[in-house]
Amino acid sequence: MLRKRTAGQDGGERAQPDRRKATCEAPAAVNKQQEKRSCWSTVVLLGKILLLVIFVPPFLNYASLQRERQELGPKGAQLIDVGLGQKISLICKGHGQPVVILDAPTGMSSDVWYHVQESISQATKVCAYDRVGLGFSWRVMENQTTGMEKVWRSSTTGRMVDDLHRLVKAAEIATPFILVGSELGALNGRFYSHIHDAQVLDLVLISPIPEDVFEEEKWQQYWYTHLVPTLQMMQLSAAAGVSRLLLILGLLQPTLRGDDVTEAVVQRQKYLLSNPAHQSSAVDEHFFLNESASQVRDISKFKPLSSSTSVTVIVGDSFDEELPAHLNQVFAELQRKALERAYPQAHRIHIQGADRRMIYKKPSSVSKHLLELVSKRQTKQQRQ
Repeated sequence: MLRKRTAGQDGGERAQPDRRKATCEAPAAVNKQQEKRSCWSTVVLLGKILLLVIFVPPFLNYASLQRERQELGPKGAQLIDVGLGQKISLICKGHGQPVVILDAPTGMSSDVWYHVQESISQATKVCAYDRVGLGFSWRVMENQTTGMEKVWRSSTTGRMVDDLHRLVKAAEIATPFILVGSELGALNGRFYSHIHDAQVLDLVLISPIPEDVFEEEKWQQYWYTHLVPTLQMMQLSAAAGVSRLLLILGLLQPTLRGDDVTEAVVQRQKYLLSNPAHQSSAVDEHFFLNESASQVRDISKFKPLSSSTSVTVIVGDSFDEELPAHLNQVFAELQRKALERAYPQAHRIHIQGADRRMIYKKPSSVSKHLLELVSKRQTKQQRQ
């Protein structure tokens, strides 16, 4: 006898394919969850690595800088309090008079005078210093100072000259002295000599910046669209700890190096390349160089240089051999006109095969002329 199929039996048979379907779908759902977990784990791992890359190098760099500042300071250097909460690193070598004061190029520390200072110290006392914010000098925050910042913007020649004048007083440097400046240091030397002419016997300008160079569009474009952004990247690299890594890998090299440079100087250069505070001041000096040049132009008109101060100008074949020829030509022509206008009686010296780096790439050539100047002054003093 045939039995009648019940609804429950029909449902059971229909449920079997559904169970088989659910059984097949279950592993797929599990796999998707595992894939999600795996993707999320990868994201978390990448985030951790990114955090390590962002935060660990700057932290390690900062810790290293604190230790190196104590260990790498120039031997024999003094940290002179010049007021306004600022302290300037001054290193003097040798004995005798007249004293020679060396003012470094734009954005550079006193170490660039290493070879020149060693040579000159054999004949007389020679002092090099780090401008405020550079090297081992202390740069005070803007809201902590009072006085000359109301007159001269920070990182311009006016402020630097005011700092140097207070340094000369605080360090009791014998006057009158021979003042030697390169690039921005030359602008500072000019400003100082016009204001404090009784303190300067001889003014030596190395690769001097002409006051009106930034009125030339091509030069201004190079300076503010290429050079300054490059220096800003160096500052960012130092702050991120990348510069230290590049130095370790040998992909970044200090300015002064070679067999004739001591290990202490090399390590100081590496410290400064890794120091965002030093790099920040270097950026500021380049950024405000236009204003510094304007200040020198104004002071030259207001107070001409005393006839008792001699001027010597030392130049190379070009301002910078790495620049395009047309920019060097523009610079050379403006420099020639500016010097003829301001110091028509200046003694001009040309160093073959040199550019603005001559003070550390051809130091013997620079030292030779400075030693001749020192010798003339010493001979004159002896006769008197």
